[in-house]
Amino acid sequence: MQLQVKKLTKDFNNIKAVDELSFELNQGECVALLGANGAGKTTTLRMLAGLLKPTDGTIEIEGSNGKKDVRSEIGYLPQHPVFHGWMTGMEFLVFVGKLAHLSQKEAKTRAIELLERVGISDAANMRIHKYSGGMKQRLGIAQSLIHQPRLLLMDEPVSSLDPIGRREVLTLLKELKKETTLLFSTHILNDAEEISDGLIVIDHGKIKEKGSLEALQKKYQNQKIDLHFETVEEKQIEEIEALEGIESVLATADGITCMVSDLDVARESVLNATLSHNWSLNYFTTGKTTLEDMFMEVLNQ
Repeated sequence: MQLQVKKLTKDFNNIKAVDELSFELNQGECVALLGANGAGKTTTLRMLAGLLKPTDGTIEIEGSNGKKDVRSEIGYLPQHPVFHGWMTGMEFLVFVGKLAHLSQKEAKTRAIELLERVGISDAANMRIHKYSGGMKQRLGIAQSLIHQPRLLLMDEPVSSLDPIGRREVLTLLKELKKETTLLFSTHILNDAEEISDGLIVIDHGKIKEKGSLEALQKKYQNQKIDLHFETVEEKQIEEIEALEGIESVLATADGITCMVSDLDVARESVLNATLSHNWSLNYFTTGKTTLEDMFMEVLNQ
């Protein structure tokens, strides 16, 4: 299955929440949709899921045989799934399975299988209003898979899970990559780096960067020095930026991150400047830029 999105646009009261997005997903790819709050991630996913009509643009799913309604090909997990609390988990999955045109027997078989797969089979006969937030998130994942979709769309799939639950769901997503094409939004960049094959970074409804994880790491990954000071002043930032071996600097919560062209030269010039200016340097670390560094660089362009 291949998804092709061309100039996808959504206006709300003459404000472009999504502004001519164009990208494609190939069969079996897992792509992370990254962006700050309000960037347009949820609106994009809702349009792809057929829940929101685009203002303009096209969405094409290869192999849909010209069907106008391709929702049967798509599984969708909203950021905050809503359930009938008086139902049990088993009843709910059988219910949505029948809505997806499965027979009673097929829906029950799938429900049993999915409850086990997402780790809540022990709560199959518990009323959903008694489920924890993490259990509801797992049930939402099961619901999105009930009809074995070819394209799976997930909006912040691990946002409400504790560390153990998050790890289990990430492992599940790695398995799902083998079965279906997956597009998920997240603000947890380490998760995106761990399981995705590619990234789409959007800001104010526009694509700022996209590509395979490997290609983007090659493009943006640089050597850096993280400086941690007791206090940081504007003049100090300017002086560090002018030092030999420093390409650019970024102020952080507790110091300065320096992108460097030559690590050895930059380290020596920073330490010499620290001594001569008597700056309050607590410690420094060297390394390579992370996905979070790339994300911030792209948004600041």
